[in-house]
Amino acid sequence: MSPRPTIHALLAGTAGFCWAAAPRAGGDSLEVALRPVVAGAPLALDSLRFEKAGGEVFSVARLSGLLSGFALERADGGWLELGLDAAFFDFGRGRDRFTIDGVPPGRYRALRFSVGLDAEQNAADPAVFPAGHALNPAVNRLHWSWQGGYVFLAVEGHYRIRGGGHEGYLLHLGNAANRVEISVAAPLEIDGAAGMVLDFDVAALLGLPEPIAFGSDGASTHSREGDPLAAKLVANLPGAFRVLTVSAASRQAPPELLEPLYLPPRPEPFPFTMGATFPMPGLPADNPLLVGRVDLGRQLFGDPRLSRDGTVSCASCHHVDKAFTDGLPTSVGIDGRTGQKNAMPLFNLAWKERFFWDGRARSLREQVLMPIEAHDEMDADLGRVVGSLAGEGAAFERAFGAPEVSEEKIALALEAFLLTLTSHGSKFDRAMAGETELTERERRGFELFITEREPRSGHFGADCFHCHGGALFTDGGFHHNGLPGNDGAFATPSLRNVALTAPYMHDGRFATLEEVVAHYSSGVERSENLAPNLAKHPAGGLGLSADDQAALVAFLKTLTDPKFQDTSQR
Repeated sequence: MSPRPTIHALLAGTAGFCWAAAPRAGGDSLEVALRPVVAGAPLALDSLRFEKAGGEVFSVARLSGLLSGFALERADGGWLELGLDAAFFDFGRGRDRFTIDGVPPGRYRALRFSVGLDAEQNAADPAVFPAGHALNPAVNRLHWSWQGGYVFLAVEGHYRIRGGGHEGYLLHLGNAANRVEISVAAPLEIDGAAGMVLDFDVAALLGLPEPIAFGSDGASTHSREGDPLAAKLVANLPGAFRVLTVSAASRQAPPELLEPLYLPPRPEPFPFTMGATFPMPGLPADNPLLVGRVDLGRQLFGDPRLSRDGTVSCASCHHVDKAFTDGLPTSVGIDGRTGQKNAMPLFNLAWKERFFWDGRARSLREQVLMPIEAHDEMDADLGRVVGSLAGEGAAFERAFGAPEVSEEKIALALEAFLLTLTSHGSKFDRAMAGETELTERERRGFELFITEREPRSGHFGADCFHCHGGALFTDGGFHHNGLPGNDGAFATPSLRNVALTAPYMHDGRFATLEEVVAHYSSGVERSENLAPNLAKHPAGGLGLSADDQAALVAFLKTLTDPKFQDTSQR
């Protein structure tokens, strides 16, 4: 295979390189917690009631960022560089603290760190970082997709405009030149473990010393060179952090390592495959991918005995040749009962954190049992399902080392099978690897896909990458996307294989990709919980030309993986 070019090689022409850092071992620890506030008051997300300089009322829907360059100032004024290469925070996901290990005991006067990364870190190949690492895009959701580099700080939300309506704002600070060094005075005595709580004040970030007025300064920045809005964020950041408390802290025991469940005597590993540009996934340590376990999961996936009357299986609503969807607006279960949601595709699930359109399941093993019991799907009693599978003892023994069937083993086997369903062999992937070329129209669609709509800076792209960026073509989040008659936030589906998964949206309301693109161009309905990235656009949507809409559809069709078109696998 030829060396894979970057996005710039497809559109312009550049190269990249890898970076990694070794952590420092030994010593004591410092736990740093961040508390989001507005003028000293605790920040409540999605609350349109905070006021900033200039009198604008605003809310915050997302507040996340990357930190690096940690150091402590000694009593003699010298600085001790610490061994943590990067940390990240995301208040909407409960990520508000990190621990710096390997701190030598002693007295210190201040903590120094940077919001953002240096040039080498920022240019690193995001696929090299292990699962759980702060710079793994699947962890931080802050990588700038095919454009390269990271978002150092993401602040998104809504603000009230004259007349009582509201619009969205999207402030993304990035680029190595915009890395901001922060220093906070904090008398510390490290002897075992210490703790520090820092206030991160959004009112200061948006107001001091350079007041930001969305109505006049603009409501969106992607930190292009010379952008005055990004420059204001850089000027304001040092004053946004303040020390709230410093204290001693008891050293917490490291998290307990999960042991494999029901490991057979001679386990045979199943080969897990993924794309070269994919971030490392966090596969479950207690459910290793074994050939016998995956085979059993595949068998159970197609077994109608998992339904009450033996007429419906998982495969009934998830067909291989439709990227594991069923081609219906909403799926049909036992006794012809119609559900309320469109069947979701089942691939690249190893990178998901929450499952179903509403995210109610936190793991695959939790998710797979729910349709078995659901009234409008398989409507089965799990105890009876276990009994009906008693004759499959040999398969369960190969998978789990013992022939006994249980609900837990059914869930583990289905989870193992589903984790192996990866998709990374589309025309787009081959183009990224230098093995083929996109057509002129497909390249135009890709350019639109990865370009923001930011009239202030002269850019009129389709802004797709904010929710569908990166190698997985999803941010893993939940958003309100302006569908008429809908008040909820639903999962962002991956756009891989999207040409195979019609009809579209959580309720299957759109029959074609053309209808989907038209919705974002002119059909977006305003509401209070509309995703900020959509709320910052004009009323109705992006206003794309017919040619640009057609180019986007052409690009989306390049994301089809041929293996999901092979009906022999069904």
